Amino acid sequence: QVQLVESGGGLVQAGGSLRLSCTVSGRTVSRCGWGWFRQAPGKEREFVAAINWTGGSTLYADSVKGRFTISRDNAKNTVYLQMNSLKPEDTAVYYCAGSYYSGIYDNPESYNYWGQGTQVTVSS
Repeated sequence: QVQLVESGGGLVQAGGSLRLSCTVSGRTVSRCGWGWFRQAPGKEREFVAAINWTGGSTLYADSVKGRFTISRDNAKNTVYLQMNSLKPEDTAVYYCAGSYYSGIYDNPESYNYWGQGTQVTVSS
């Protein structure tokens, strides 16, 4: 059984930084594509960032490009989302997602595994 557990969320002031972690069990991170999505109250879930199975390709939503970085640590079987220069509009529940396949995807339908989410709140 594949399990994804997010951590690292919290309350931060605008301009601050957070690093989200997604610890994976039941599947090797180096064999799958991984992504981060977020959902703000009253809004649909939206794509944030993705990384392919080699780690050599990444993809970002325009709203976070240049501020967020997705990465992974194969030894720890963990996927990360480093978030810098945070803005109030980044406030949302952030979800880690894993695909059965090895590519890079920006749509939630391409992901088979999901974490429970971690709250990120950015105050102005």
